Amino acid sequence: MSNPATQDRSAPGQDGARKDGAPKDRAPVDWDLAVTTATRLLRPGPVVPRAEADVAVHRLRELAVDAEVHVRELTGLGQGLPLLPGEVVDRPGWVRAAVRGLAALTDGALPRQSGAFSGVVAGTAGVQAGVVVAFLSGRVLGQYDPFSDGGRLLLVAPNIVGAQRSLDVPGEEFSMWVCLHEGTHRLQFTAVPWLAGHFAGLVGTLLGTMDEGSPRLRDLPRRLREAGGVVDLLQSPAQREVLDRLLALSTLLEGHADHVMDAVGPDVVPSVRVIRERFTARRKGGVLDRVLRTLLGVEAKVRQYEEGAAFTGHVVDAVGMERFNTVWTGPETLPTRAEIADPAAWLRRVQP
Repeated sequence: MSNPATQDRSAPGQDGARKDGAPKDRAPVDWDLAVTTATRLLRPGPVVPRAEADVAVHRLRELAVDAEVHVRELTGLGQGLPLLPGEVVDRPGWVRAAVRGLAALTDGALPRQSGAFSGVVAGTAGVQAGVVVAFLSGRVLGQYDPFSDGGRLLLVAPNIVGAQRSLDVPGEEFSMWVCLHEGTHRLQFTAVPWLAGHFAGLVGTLLGTMDEGSPRLRDLPRRLREAGGVVDLLQSPAQREVLDRLLALSTLLEGHADHVMDAVGPDVVPSVRVIRERFTARRKGGVLDRVLRTLLGVEAKVRQYEEGAAFTGHVVDAVGMERFNTVWTGPETLPTRAEIADPAAWLRRVQP
């Protein structure tokens, strides 16, 4: 499913030589090579007639606005902020946007590379990043990226259509359900002004603690996978503390969005229960798929949805959505990883 309206506008640049001919310090990842690698590995999306694709693209843009209205009404977040449509992209468009977002998030966090082998190191990391992004490109339904171009809500049209067909659920309702999740993410960052900077600061602190020349520094894709999956047992206490805070925040964001997309209710998405049941089964996948997702850290991402949604649901049931929103007051009111698993402990500490 490809449409000129779905094409992404930009891609990250890569360092070259200085004007005086001397080699320039390189970023630790060749992001252009990551885009090229991922694009070559992309699988085709579902075949959709052009007229139908045009309608789907237009409707997804509109649904992103409608969904955010419902999210605002449920959560109380974002009142008075402008309502913006989503950007509908195809798989290559998502690849370029995802890599651009990664580059923006990590810019300045990792020391630049120099020397004869810096290009080889950056190229290897770029290929690895491209492989990971290519795998995810066939699965991601949408994404809100607060770190590039002032924030972008992306909806991956072929993946949404493909998932809807495989789940055999109503197309309009499934699209709205996806938009509710991504619209919640957009509100989390636009209605909570300190959140994007705090998140980026945690990532920068974590990456900045890695020793220059360490294999982990040169292998950013693996490091990012570990941050969502298997935690390196050799991490220092300082690294582990920052990683725990980052994982707790990610779990909260994903779980809160999952809670909201279901809690908006059957008045907006009549088949929400059926969609959730079938989508949850789809997330589990087959044996080979689960192995790949575990290696890439996606299996841990699934657990984040479940744990974060359970935390959000417990707190909302206990004190209501308005008092749940105390969580967004500042970094000090965010739950720890232990509190994600024990919401009552967060309630006792914060007393919203």
